[in-house]
Amino acid sequence: MAADSGGSPIDPNKIAYVYMQVADHIAARIAAGELRPGARLPGERDLGEEYGVAYLTARRAVRELRERGLVVTLPAKGTFVAYPTESDESSAADHEQE
Repeated sequence: MAADSGGSPIDPNKIAYVYMQVADHIAARIAAGELRPGARLPGERDLGEEYGVAYLTARRAVRELRERGLVVTLPAKGTFVAYPTESDESSAADHEQE
């Protein structure tokens, strides 16, 4: 994931929590369509390796994405990009009309 851009998108000098930087980067990939609904995210340890952070930091980033409604975690299955709800789709259509 992060290696695609030639390096980690995480800036340890930035005044922001590292887990939020990871969550924001994954959220941006979802918004750009790079990660499609139903796509499985790597495990937390793998995410940590990809972003150069501790697995607990990756776990907190995944929790943040769940709280935003962007991913769904199924125990013993994995974490998947959530399908947009009807309210998400209607708000997106409202923004396109503006």
